[in-house]
Amino acid sequence: MATDYYAVLGVQRDASQDEIKKAFRRLARELHPDVNPDPKTQERFKEINTAYEVLSDPQKKQMYDLGGDPLGGAGGAGAAGFGAGFGNFSDIMDAFFGTASQRGPKSRTRRGQDALIRLTIDLNEAAFGTTREIQVDTATVCDSCNGEGAAPGTSAQTCDMCRGRGEVSQVTRSFLGQVMTSRPCPQCQGFGTVVPTPCPDCAGDGRVRTRRPLNVKIPAGVDNGTRIQLAGEGEAGPGGGPPGDLYVEIQEKPHATFQRRGDDLHCTVTIPMTAAALGTQVPLETLDGQEEVDIRPGTQSGQSIPLHGRGVTHLRGNGRGDLVVHVEVQTPSKLDPEQEELLRRLAKLRGEERPTGQFQPGQQGLFSRLKDAFNGR
Repeated sequence: MATDYYAVLGVQRDASQDEIKKAFRRLARELHPDVNPDPKTQERFKEINTAYEVLSDPQKKQMYDLGGDPLGGAGGAGAAGFGAGFGNFSDIMDAFFGTASQRGPKSRTRRGQDALIRLTIDLNEAAFGTTREIQVDTATVCDSCNGEGAAPGTSAQTCDMCRGRGEVSQVTRSFLGQVMTSRPCPQCQGFGTVVPTPCPDCAGDGRVRTRRPLNVKIPAGVDNGTRIQLAGEGEAGPGGGPPGDLYVEIQEKPHATFQRRGDDLHCTVTIPMTAAALGTQVPLETLDGQEEVDIRPGTQSGQSIPLHGRGVTHLRGNGRGDLVVHVEVQTPSKLDPEQEELLRRLAKLRGEERPTGQFQPGQQGLFSRLKDAFNGR
């Protein structure tokens, strides 16, 4: 009486290949000799192995369903020694390690790699945004063969070694008996096809190197390390596959006046001590043009003056950062006799310095003479 392979695996006769494979994996984990050395279990393991060999092969399965002998009279599970009937050793490995093997030829068409270009811009461009033209040197689809890799008028041919399967099989003996293993075909490298006459322009790769101009829109507020993604502008894929993406990484040049901290800008202005004491206005060239920075009387060295909304545009959100002006009061290192005398008179008039920074009567005029004396040096 013929063996019911469906019953051996515990599946219905209309079971899909996926259901058949899952049933085999489950039973293989349970009945494998390394897990259960009982002789009866070993016989059972050979039965499920033979059943899977038949039902996992479409041609053998069809012959079996029509009442034929798909094993050619080999006698099924008991005729071939232990371990015979493994249709593909990767199925056993898959059953124990959960790794699905990739069967069949691999495609020549694959997605291209992403590309990275670094672009240097100045502070004004980073703060307000701009559009720059860059030169992109990437792989593009070969126009002569349209990415196929074969010379015009020719095409890829089925590999005669693996007959289009992309892999070759080999039967070896092991502690399990006869085991069939598969590996990529050495002639076609697993593609299942060969290109007898490669395209002369791309040498069969389907791609050529090309330099092309590309306009890049740089949004306001970018900073060092910001990457702008340009979808589909990267390397063309092998075999005419879709291109990858292009990433433009921003590098900001140092500014002569401002230091950037996030979206805020910082700078330092140096003023004489008389200007700090009496107050003044200092012209400063900002990103928005020249402005007058108001230095109030009594300003101390290290004090900061914020100019709101004069910094870098926020990359995400509205508004801009601030421009922070740091004041540095310069003390003269050399004095002529007149200046030294004026300072001594000032010190005598002031006595102990008041925390409020207000001038005592008579000091204002003396400061003015000091200022004139220092400016006249």
